[in-house]
Amino acid sequence: MGDMAEAGVGKARRAASSVHRFASAAAVRTGKVANATGRRIRRATSAEGAGESGLAKLIELHAVNSAGDMMITLALASTIFFSVPTHEARGRVALYLLITMAPFVLLAPVIGPMLDKIPSGRRAAMAGSLLARAGLAWMMTGAIAGASLAIYPLALGVLVASKAYGVVRSVVVPRLRPPQLPLVKANSRVSLAGLLSTGVAAALGGLLHLIGPDWPLRGAFLIYIVGAGLAFALPHTVDVAKGEERALLHAEVTPADGAKVGLRTVGPGVVLALGSESALRVLFGFLTFFLAFLVREHPLAGLPATASLGLVAAALGIGNTLGTVVGAWMRTKGPETLVTLMVALAFVSSLAAAILFGALTVVLLAFVSGFAQCMGKVGLDALIQRDVPEAVRTSAFARSETVVQLTWVIGGGLGIVLPLVGEVGMATAAALMGVALVWSVRTRLTLRPRHATAAPDVA
Repeated sequence: MGDMAEAGVGKARRAASSVHRFASAAAVRTGKVANATGRRIRRATSAEGAGESGLAKLIELHAVNSAGDMMITLALASTIFFSVPTHEARGRVALYLLITMAPFVLLAPVIGPMLDKIPSGRRAAMAGSLLARAGLAWMMTGAIAGASLAIYPLALGVLVASKAYGVVRSVVVPRLRPPQLPLVKANSRVSLAGLLSTGVAAALGGLLHLIGPDWPLRGAFLIYIVGAGLAFALPHTVDVAKGEERALLHAEVTPADGAKVGLRTVGPGVVLALGSESALRVLFGFLTFFLAFLVREHPLAGLPATASLGLVAAALGIGNTLGTVVGAWMRTKGPETLVTLMVALAFVSSLAAAILFGALTVVLLAFVSGFAQCMGKVGLDALIQRDVPEAVRTSAFARSETVVQLTWVIGGGLGIVLPLVGEVGMATAAALMGVALVWSVRTRLTLRPRHATAAPDVA
């Protein structure tokens, strides 16, 4: 009997030893894979001098920032949008827009000039935005669990802090761009990192939501804390503002005495790109909200509501991602023509969706909207780099970024108030883009032709 017990103990020890060896080997393999993946990511972010200039650190920071924002979005969507019937969800989202985005309409004209006054505190401003969102995310855990209306003013704080970060980030990119990397590619690389991290965060947030509706907010809290540390780790050159001046977002004019206004203007090409990109952002914001409610009430092609929503969301996301990827690799020789073509493409797609309303045209329009607004941003970045003097370039980025963020808000609000009739929504989108196309073409025709040598740093 004793021999049998001793044999059983021996077997158990051998089994435990085998499990321990297997776990150790798995841990070693996992560690090697993680290290190899980390090296590849670091090699990609540091390519073309980005590691030496500090741009790689900003890329990593933006990836973390985007992941945190996605966690917040998932938590709010599960509470405000998916957890109630369509008519109630629409009212909740309308209230969300009213409380959170309407104040931003008033704050947007203030953010750009305010950041002009603190050029030597950009790292602190970015870190402060992340820390503020960390605190607000933690407070939202209680509000979302109790379905309290306090979630709306807390979401307001998160939104404004996120938009302020976006403005500062657009200003910081030119300061960290390596000389051999064009500004267009630098911005696209930062944006692409944000998109990739958003996808990862969406999957992680979905798993956390299975534990509880407040767990994505807890994840966001931790992510924002990490991001704040990364913000302070940015190079000191971010806070160097020597020689910088403020820009005004209007075309260059010539006074009566023939003296040009000079550095305080951004030029007609930038005004063209900013107007075109703003129109594309209105369309993107409009479709994001309008289609989200439309396909819940009237699914596409007989598909289930969730499948229709996933199809539209995938089209918007794929278009957005593809636009970012193409922008990161293309050579922008005619940015004025590029932004005008993107508005024309959006108009044709909107008109097709209005005339031939159906699943195919709607999904195609969603894809084109995501792609066009990213490519429009490529053209805007290229024109700011080409036409705006370096002394006011950072200010021009801050103010233009504020404008395009605001136009997305306006488009989202329009998508909420329209009746849920597909043809009406698509006709509205076509009308908006038609007006934008007429303005873009007229403005483009008034621009003086430029020689190819005028933009040596835009590639």
